[in-house]
Amino acid sequence: MMGQFEKLLSNLDIKFENRKLLKQAFTHASYRNEHRTEAGQDNERLEFLGDAVLELLVSEYLFLKYPKMPEGELTRLRAAIVCEPSLVRFATKLEFDKYIRLGRGEEISGGRKRPALLADVFEAFVGAFYLDQGLMAVKDFLHRFVVSELQDVNAPLLSDYKTMLQEHVQREGLGALVYQILEERGPAHNREFVARVMLDQKPMGEGSGRSKKEAEQHAARMTMMMLGKI
Repeated sequence: MMGQFEKLLSNLDIKFENRKLLKQAFTHASYRNEHRTEAGQDNERLEFLGDAVLELLVSEYLFLKYPKMPEGELTRLRAAIVCEPSLVRFATKLEFDKYIRLGRGEEISGGRKRPALLADVFEAFVGAFYLDQGLMAVKDFLHRFVVSELQDVNAPLLSDYKTMLQEHVQREGLGALVYQILEERGPAHNREFVARVMLDQKPMGEGSGRSKKEAEQHAARMTMMMLGKI
């Protein structure tokens, strides 16, 4: 098992001084229940710690990245990043599922791919890494494997600019919000759409994308930038 962890650490380009912590992060309660003599502790306490570390570092990232974004929108965005589907995607991308230690019943029932279990393992890993290497090491890890996705304007975690714009328009009473599709171009297999936001009958941001929804998201993002909200 530790040989497998060596491969994981090599892939992540990180080190662990306390390998017991690393093993604990990937030990599900079902495994501990079936192997009480040698399993050690399960990862539930590390999940608790990792959740807090994630919230802190994601909060810091958003606070610095979006200096004009109000508290409510920062909170909504943080929730989107640390929610279960997002953590599952990170865990799957890093192939954490290969290293989870499960009890026989949990394994047979497909627990290795169960979303809640994967999200818990990601949090537990962050908690263990924090205890072993400190906050700056976790911050570097998240920058390489989480923030790198958030910096992509097409990243699904941060692409819900339409909701952000809708909430801002309603809160500030800025008038009617309408999306127009200005153009469809390119062949059917490689279509590109151009969208524009109309706010109180005034043209605002424009954006393009491979679908109408994506074009509207980019137009909403440009509008938020024009309004000085991001």
